[in-house]
Amino acid sequence: MKSKNERIAVIGAGSWGTALANRLAANGHQVLLWAYEQELVREINTAHTNSLFLPGLPLQPGLVATGDLGEAIDGCGIVLLVTPVQVMRGVLKQIAPAIGGGTVIANASKGIELGTLQTVSQICGQLLPPEVTNGYVTLSGPTFAREVAQELPSLIVAASRVEANARRVQAAFSSPCFRVYTNSDVIGVELGGAVKNVIAIAAGICDGLGFGHNARAALITRGLAEMNRLGNAMGAQPATFAGLAGMGDLVLTCTGDLSRNRTVGFKLGQGMLLADILGEMRMVAEGVKTAESVHQLALRLGVEMPIVEKTYQILHEDKPARQAVTELMGRDLKAE
Repeated sequence: MKSKNERIAVIGAGSWGTALANRLAANGHQVLLWAYEQELVREINTAHTNSLFLPGLPLQPGLVATGDLGEAIDGCGIVLLVTPVQVMRGVLKQIAPAIGGGTVIANASKGIELGTLQTVSQICGQLLPPEVTNGYVTLSGPTFAREVAQELPSLIVAASRVEANARRVQAAFSSPCFRVYTNSDVIGVELGGAVKNVIAIAAGICDGLGFGHNARAALITRGLAEMNRLGNAMGAQPATFAGLAGMGDLVLTCTGDLSRNRTVGFKLGQGMLLADILGEMRMVAEGVKTAESVHQLALRLGVEMPIVEKTYQILHEDKPARQAVTELMGRDLKAE
């Protein structure tokens, strides 16, 4: 399915938002990229680079940035959300009055909102008209922004309850270096993208402690089991977690050196303090806050997620990492 040229707004000019906007512009779409930082707007429009979040990579000359949310979404057929999940509600409140019934809202951010414990589709359901939220599309999969921007082969999932919307987003993004699959399991794809960031922090902790490949492989496998249990409690399809948005993204984020969440965990395992680690980072590691929201969600639903629980305790209750691993290994024996 070949995409017609679309007017598309991309809300959020971090590494992931910029990489996706650049991909869309390369495909011939009219793309407006909203950035919070005014200096970044100027840089993208004049130098065609994003030195803050994607240093060293040229951007499409046709990619236009703006600092005006209203200008960004005016007349757009697709609005792609790529801001951190914890600020998503505030952004949506600003753009909601201008979103018409024919607009496709898509989201590429990963996480669960603190306090409400809602995914982005659920937040959209509160703030946008039903005719818009019924066709919401979520994008997720094993994709590092830098590799997408470098046009290295990458695969991703576009999930929506309205197949036509999923196919529209699929067509808009697809290229010889960026393959998009459709899916109908919105909540499963969202949960996969959120939980994997927490497990990636745990994997980084294990690597930072020097626990070896056996421990990392076991942690990924048991982390997938926790993801499945939460998904089952929330009505997701089990097959989703065996696909790109589940196992695929989990493996990438737990093992890849470009993973911000794994990096946070690795430095924690080496003994650094969380505040110092986050102070060094320009980009957001969503898993730090998502660990709290997933932990609370698991408690609310009565879902057993021991890796998530221990990661939460290390991040937010100052539990020593080695003690957390000892407690995980010492749990009551049971069948797999």
